[in-house]
Amino acid sequence: MHEREHDDDMMHDSAEPSSAGRPRCEIAKHSILDAVWRLLKKMPLAEISIEGIAREAGVGKSTIYRWWTSKAAVAMDAFLVRYLPETSLPKSGTTIERLRRQLFSVVKTYRGELARLAADIIAEGQADPEVLKLFRDHFVTPRREATRAVIEAGIANGELDSSLDPELALDLLYGPVYFRLLIAHAPLDDNFARRHWDRASRALLPSKATTTSKPVRLSVRRDKHRVSGSTS
Repeated sequence: MHEREHDDDMMHDSAEPSSAGRPRCEIAKHSILDAVWRLLKKMPLAEISIEGIAREAGVGKSTIYRWWTSKAAVAMDAFLVRYLPETSLPKSGTTIERLRRQLFSVVKTYRGELARLAADIIAEGQADPEVLKLFRDHFVTPRREATRAVIEAGIANGELDSSLDPELALDLLYGPVYFRLLIAHAPLDDNFARRHWDRASRALLPSKATTTSKPVRLSVRRDKHRVSGSTS
């Protein structure tokens, strides 16, 4: 009963601005996201509950359910609020430079506190298809669409190989990052970012084999009637 009264108060106050000029509902929403973030620093997502989030944020459960359907949905938003500003695609520069800068920012971000949260969400998704769908719909798909548009523009303007498969290019660029994130067999450090980019970027660029290789001419050595290959 007490929790319900608490939520009714929150709903009543949500239309009124706070003393700082922000609606109370917005303050409550941010306090919930901050509460999830604090909890995730202390325990894995699997051990967190809606009740625990409500208690940490100082709100009722129905306040949480006003915006989210599950703890995974709250965790997903807590992740996105912190991840997206750090890893957004640069708006200027060549295609290859924009991709390089974005890849380096992803590697750097996954060295910090967001790494465990991302790994937790993916791990939980292996047992719960709804969590995996949430991760794909709210994070993976929008990110891939944005980056694919950059790759397709690079193909169109000739900066990238005309035969490049954008989906395969995305897997090539980001697959090794997530492999290291989940398996943790090797560090996601600057050295990895540089070496990975150096190799992966070569597969994106137009092939120069047709312009740099010399044609092979066949010559006949009449004295021995043998055919040999020579270049010129």
